[in-house]
Amino acid sequence: MSEIGPTGSDNPFGAFLGDMMKMFLTDGPLNWQLARQAALVSATGGESEPNVDPLDRVRLEELLRIAELHVADATGLSTSQTGAVVAIKAVTRAEWAYYTLDAYRSLFEALAVSLTAPSEPGLGFDAADPETGLLGNLPQVLGPVLLGAQAGSLAGFLARRALGQYDLPIPRPASDELMMVPTTINAFASDWSLPPDDVRLWVCLSELTHHAVLGRAHVRDRIDSLLLTYVRGFRVDPTALGSQLEGLDLSDPNAIPAALGNPEAFLGAMQTPGQQETLAELAAVVAALEGYVDHIIDTTGSRLISSHGALAEALRRRRVEATDADRLIEQLVGLHLSQATFERGTAFVRGVVSRAGDAGLARLWHSARELPTPAEVDAPGLWLERINLPE
Repeated sequence: MSEIGPTGSDNPFGAFLGDMMKMFLTDGPLNWQLARQAALVSATGGESEPNVDPLDRVRLEELLRIAELHVADATGLSTSQTGAVVAIKAVTRAEWAYYTLDAYRSLFEALAVSLTAPSEPGLGFDAADPETGLLGNLPQVLGPVLLGAQAGSLAGFLARRALGQYDLPIPRPASDELMMVPTTINAFASDWSLPPDDVRLWVCLSELTHHAVLGRAHVRDRIDSLLLTYVRGFRVDPTALGSQLEGLDLSDPNAIPAALGNPEAFLGAMQTPGQQETLAELAAVVAALEGYVDHIIDTTGSRLISSHGALAEALRRRRVEATDADRLIEQLVGLHLSQATFERGTAFVRGVVSRAGDAGLARLWHSARELPTPAEVDAPGLWLERINLPE
């Protein structure tokens, strides 16, 4: 008979503690192993996925070549970010989640550093008090685990619905491979009784237009800078942990995951006035971007896609559906893609085109100077007046 020691393998509590300790072992501000595990579970529900059908990839490549000509003509922008030929990277949902975690690594790590930084004086935290001292250390202890789980969950939730890599308009490392998810594209076409090639072509038009705009260095830099400024602006109040930990039953296996489920509440993160200003600027650039992409798709798609009207309506309905990913995006990185965002962008673009035509709209991505302010997105005439003034 084997002996059962307090930390032996036959001690379920010892095994539990061992598993818990592994979660906290990380060399950086975010537990990437946990993030990848969470991404896989969230993207697939724990079920295996079939490999991408090569015929789907071939058809997307064929339609991409058609879309490329029309997007380049309509925007006047290069669709390539590196000078290479743009190609399709057809992926499963799990692969999309993994690649997205890697692409957003610097953003997630900046968020983790912010949320695990030592608290500032004046937040009611007394380092000499043993009880509040313990609470004050919890963000540093739990932060890598918490943010790893949240980052992975976000990537997985996004992967469930992603048609391409720019469903979320966050710049990625410069590349001329466009990720697309044939399984989701085909399912969307089937659910709405739409021709699969029409949906594929729409995705190609959307992805290429996003790719062309985000390939402009000043646009990429502006959005990256605003996102990083926002996530670095969080400040943590350790005393807020008290209310979160009250009544926590450590004998309940669901208690800790439930407590970790809301990073903002659990870590006591507080949005600062500076973050509000950053959010306003970020929302303005994103609204202008999405309004512009929709304009290009409508202009080109109405000629190329036979079911354009029905497809546009199906996509509009898809946008207004709130998801777990939408809430996590807004909570973690401040990017809120609501229907109001798209309508705001559409109104801005229409206002510019009605006053200055497509030639005036083409100036939108010319340089950093032409990027609109929040006030100008709501009053296109102000933007046109400013950019036409001598420098």
